[in-house]
Amino acid sequence: VQLQASGGGLVQLGGSLRLSCAASGSIFSITSLGWYRQAPGKQRELVATITRGGSTNYVDSVKGRFTISSDNLKNLMNMVYLQMNSLKPEDTAVYYCNAAVTTRPWIYWGQGTQVTVSS
Repeated sequence: VQLQASGGGLVQLGGSLRLSCAASGSIFSITSLGWYRQAPGKQRELVATITRGGSTNYVDSVKGRFTISSDNLKNLMNMVYLQMNSLKPEDTAVYYCNAAVTTRPWIYWGQGTQVTVSS
């Protein structure tokens, strides 16, 4: 599985950005897609995930501000989006797309995309 993320950038406090991640390759094996982020000097943390069935999960700090969604091609997950509203400086991080799959290596990562929120 290959993951290509896009959509990061520089935005002011309170602004919005939409991240996209395109999955290719063995997408039949994907069971969920998600976004993680890593700020300088901090560990990578889960932001949001969405399963093939549409169930979503968010870290508390983004609930009500971020929305994860996906496009499914014939019930196969091939795109995931992260709509980020009311952005705060603490949202500044490199955001990574992630896919959970049914076979080894169980997890794939895309390249990161930088999100910077200025105050």
